[in-house]
This record gives sequence, C-alpha cells and structure tokens, in this order.
Amino acid sequence: MGKISKFSEIVFPAEDEIFLDILSKVGYVFFMFLAGVHMDISTITRSGKKAWTIGLVSVAITMIVVTGFNSVLYNILHQYHVPAAKAIVGIQILTPFAVVASLLIDLKIVNSEIGRLALACTLISDLITSPFTAWMRFAYADMDKSVSVKTTTTSIIIILAAILVLRPLFMWIIKQTPEGQAVRGFYIVLVSLSVLLSAVVSDSIGLQYHFGPFIVGLTVPSGPPLGSTLAEKLETLISGLFAPLIISTCGLKFDILKVYDAEFLQIVWIIIFVFSVVKFISVILPALMCKLPIRDATVLSAIMSSQGIVELALCQNYFMNQAIDRETFASVTSSVLLVDIVTSLTIRLLYDYSRKYTGYQKRDIQDLASNSEFRILLCTHRQDDALAAIKLLHMSNPTRGSPIGVYALHLEKLVGKAAPVLINHELGQKSSSLGFRSTKVIDIFRFQGDLHPGFISVQCFTSVSLPQFMQEDICSLAFDKVTSILILPFHRKWNHQGRLIHDSKVIRTINCSVLDMAPCSVGILIDRKKMSNPSRVPSVLHRVAVLFLGGNDDREALAYGLRMAKSPGVHLSVVRLISREDVVEDEWEKVLDAESLRAFKLRSSQQDNVAFKEEMVNDESDTALLVHQVAEVFDLIMVGRRHRGDSPLLSGLIRWTELPELGPLGDMLAAADFQKPVSVLVVQQQMNKIKG
Repeated sequence: MGKISKFSEIVFPAEDEIFLDILSKVGYVFFMFLAGVHMDISTITRSGKKAWTIGLVSVAITMIVVTGFNSVLYNILHQYHVPAAKAIVGIQILTPFAVVASLLIDLKIVNSEIGRLALACTLISDLITSPFTAWMRFAYADMDKSVSVKTTTTSIIIILAAILVLRPLFMWIIKQTPEGQAVRGFYIVLVSLSVLLSAVVSDSIGLQYHFGPFIVGLTVPSGPPLGSTLAEKLETLISGLFAPLIISTCGLKFDILKVYDAEFLQIVWIIIFVFSVVKFISVILPALMCKLPIRDATVLSAIMSSQGIVELALCQNYFMNQAIDRETFASVTSSVLLVDIVTSLTIRLLYDYSRKYTGYQKRDIQDLASNSEFRILLCTHRQDDALAAIKLLHMSNPTRGSPIGVYALHLEKLVGKAAPVLINHELGQKSSSLGFRSTKVIDIFRFQGDLHPGFISVQCFTSVSLPQFMQEDICSLAFDKVTSILILPFHRKWNHQGRLIHDSKVIRTINCSVLDMAPCSVGILIDRKKMSNPSRVPSVLHRVAVLFLGGNDDREALAYGLRMAKSPGVHLSVVRLISREDVVEDEWEKVLDAESLRAFKLRSSQQDNVAFKEEMVNDESDTALLVHQVAEVFDLIMVGRRHRGDSPLLSGLIRWTELPELGPLGDMLAAADFQKPVSVLVVQQQMNKIKG
C-alpha cells in the first residue's frame, strides 16, 4: 500500500513516525511485563523428567548446530555479511517464553497438559538460551570485557532490588485487598508506574529496555487477586492495541519488493529455513524419546518453534544498530510472520481441544508411592458436604510418612452482576461479605488441619461462578495441585428419617461434566450416614467394604481401601464377585486384577483388620441380593463406576440404570427408595491419561 501515491504521506507521515515508535515500545514493555506475570518460576521445580529432558536436549541440539554453523559462515560468506548472518542465527534459535505463553493463551490451551508441558520446556530452554544469546550480542558488538561485567552486575542488582523491594510491596497490596474483590485502581497505577520506571532504568544503564519490566512481572504473585487483576486490566489494551504496533513499525521500515543483494538474500532465507527445521527436530526427537504420541510431539514442536513479537523487537533492535541491512530486516520480519502463521495453523489442525486435561502424568491412588503425600481435592456445596468429606478424610489414614494434602473447594453460585472469582483463602487477605457464606465451611476444614499438624495440611478455596462453568474451576484446581483424587458430593440428600429432601439437577450436571474431563481419579460421595438406625450397634471401627468385579475403577477403589486399611480404626473387607458362567475376558485385565488381589491377600494374611471373600454369582439378581446384604453390615461401600457391559453379573442392572454416572452398582446404592443407612463412594480411575 506504500506504493499508492501519497498513501504513506497521509496515513503515516514521517514526522509522526516517532510517536508510533514510542507507543510500540510502551506496548512491548507492558507485553514483557505481562509475560513475567504469567510466568511461574516454581514450574521448574515441579517440572517432571519429560520437561527437563525435552528442554535440555532441544537446547543442546540447537547449540551444537549453531557452533558448527558459525564456523562455516566464515568460509561461505564475505566478511561484511558474517555479523548479519550471526544476528539472524541469534534470532532464530530463540524460544521466548513470552511468545509461547501468548500463543497458548490465544489458542486457549494454556491450562491443558500439553500447554503446561510446553511452558515448562520453554521456561527451561529460555533460561539456558538467554545467557548464550546475550553473550552472542556482546560478541557481535565487540564489547570490552569490563562492559560485559558491568552489564551483568547491574542486571543482578535490578533482580535483587525487585525481589527485596517490589515483592514485599506486592504482597502488602494483596493483604490490603478484601477476599473476592479486585485490587484498587490506585495500586494498578502504582504497579504500572514501577514498570515504566524499570524500563527507563534498564535502558539508561545499557540493558535491553524490556529487561526491567520482565523482572518486575516475575515478582508479581501469580493468580488472584493481583496477578489476575493486572492481566484483566492490561491484557486487552496491550495485546490488542499497543503491542501489535511493533509489527506496524517494522512494516514501515522496509520495502519487501526492493532487492539489492540477491545472493546474500538467498543465504538469509536458507539460514531461516535450516534453523526452523533444526528447532522443530530438536524438540520432536526428545519428545518421542519421552514416549509422547507422535501427534502430541508434533504439536509441542510447533508450539516451541513459534515466533512472535520478541523476535521482531530483537530484529528491529539489530536494524536500528545497523547490525543488519534493510533487506535482511525485511526477510527476517517476513519469516517471523510466516512461521507464526504456519505454527498456529498446525496446532489448530492437530490439537484435540476435547482432551484439554489429557495427562502424561499418573494422577491416581493406585500409582501413588506409599511414602509420598496423598493429595485430595474435596468439593462442597453445603455445610453437610464438608462434614461428610471430613468423615472420609479421617478414614484415609493420614500419617507423617504419607500425610494428606487437602485442597478444600467450596462452590457457590454466581448471582447478580458480580464477576466470577476463585478465592484463595491462604493469602492473608481481609475478609469480605462475599466470602461470608463460605466461612463456616472453610472453618470446618481448617480445624482439621489445626487438629492434626504434620498429618493433614489444608488449603481452602472458594469458587463463585455460574454452574455451567464450575467444572472448569474444579478440574483446573485439581490439575494445578496434582491431586490423586477429587471427591464430589452426590446431588441427592436424605434427612434423618431416610426421606429424600434434596435432588439437584444442577449438581448432577456438574458431576457428570467433571467425570468426563477430570485430570485425576474421581469419587462421588453418597452420604447416608445421617440416617438413624436404632438396630445398628454403635462401633468404634469404621467398617469399609470394596465390591470387586474387576477393571480399572475397581482396582482404584481397592487401592484406596488398602490405604484406609493401614489405619487401626478401619476394618476393610473386599468382596469379589465371580460369575458361575464362563466369560470371555481380556487377558491383560485379568492379569492386572490378579496382581491387585494378590497384594491384598498378602495384606489380609498379615493384618487382623483386613478380610477377603469370594462370592459365586449366577446373574444380576444374585448381585443385587448380595449388595443389599453388604449394605446391612458396613458403614462405607466403595465401588468402581465402569464395568464391562456384557458382564452376566450386571447385564440386567445396566439396562435399568437411572444414573449412569454412578455405574450399575452405585446406581442401585443411590436409589431414592434404597433404605439402608450406608455411605457409598463411587470411584473412577484417571481416564484422561495418555499411555506411553
């Protein structure tokens, strides 16, 4: 469009270009600040072997290729072109966290397992690559060693100042903000001024002007209330208006149709192509080594190969410092836009958005090490939900060797014109009227943590949201906290006389949605213990039964029962139902079932509070009779949700199932006319898990 007569003079007059340039720099400053806000350094400490392997191997492969390529440049290029070629290489090897985070947010997969893995890999790669690229910039500029030392020293001083001064200031702001409310506008202005001041300081001492804002962003505590409020207030304005101006300013600085040195321009595009391929291969190879499926490995490679505003800003900086000429600048800028288009389309084409919480990590009880923390998310809608969850918690055998980490989430319906919010009650904020309704529930859980220090740790949250979005808060919190199981309250409630008094379709819908997308195992707790039964002789022991037919969910219920049985206050009985008919079964499933039962039989021979019994059953009527008999004796029955549809033990029950989210056995025990005062836990093992 610049070729149109007088177009540039009218739309982009030369005298106004300076203002556009300033606005683009302001946009880039706040873009890098928000990138720091989104970045969680603790991700590195929580990153598994896959993230470390992919991050380190990808950097190692890239650095080896760069080292070899730099030595070749002197043989194939004129000495005049070598610095420009090295500058292009320096741009191409970057994997900026800010670009990847922005891409994942735009694609709405930042909270998915593949998104978290990409962020962890990128963070590791970026922290290793950044010092290397900084050294390359010093080398290109032929800086004196004393200048390099001075720059490094001032960088450390800025980092320390941010940690020692700004971090406490931000924590003070959080404590001044009542729970559930947004941070005051005055504090947002104060933080914004500190961002601009850090940019001025960084530029004046010879650092990249975005360095300070990025460090300031890192010191902001992530999540609500401060981090989320900053993102909410600034994201649209910065990402939607100011930051893209840097692309506009890049476009104004070159004419892609003018070519003066065609030979070197060909070499530029060869370098760009070679290193795009190298970056892609350097990620997909270690990803396949870590046994990621080829489709997910390709998506991860595309994510980490993406380019964006950071590369454009660095390219513009090289151009302004005359490290590259106008033609090279045009080629690199065009390649960044081209790569961004290709990677975005590749991700959208290959990524399955229905598998948002699909995991590469085992998040269940069966695979939990015996000496590790047992993390459990307890969800509640009412006070009696919390009391029922506490009973289950007491039976779960918290010990010093394997303590229980409880994440209590109270779910409240959003009313009026209020905005949805997830409140973390552990930030030391002022109480507010918004959190008053959940105070009693939170106090119930906190009392358990205070009563059992070293055995039970409690973190409390409140989600105030529309019911149709509550499953997102539940699954996201379970995903963030790496819980082994999340417990949901059943949608039906009974009074002390056994009469059904509450049946919520909304809660049932939430439970069904969570079962479909949960990142860990799920338990639906049916609490009937409030029902009185005068004939029942009170007992000190908690009598727990596991009905075992076989399959993933039954093995998970058995694993939970084995944990409970380590407590002397629990008596566990496992009842295995065996069909008298010859049934064709999956051989591998039979092996897994036999191995789980072998471990349990060994335990039963060593402990007095563990019993095992096998029952031969003809058909579904025998199964129903046996379930009613078990319900007469025990306080808690645990059953798996999913079983084989062609099982003769359940075929008739499956056809008459009213609540398929509970499975045939759970549906029978949860029936409105079922009068036995026994609590039930329906268990579903982690299903959104990638094998390999």
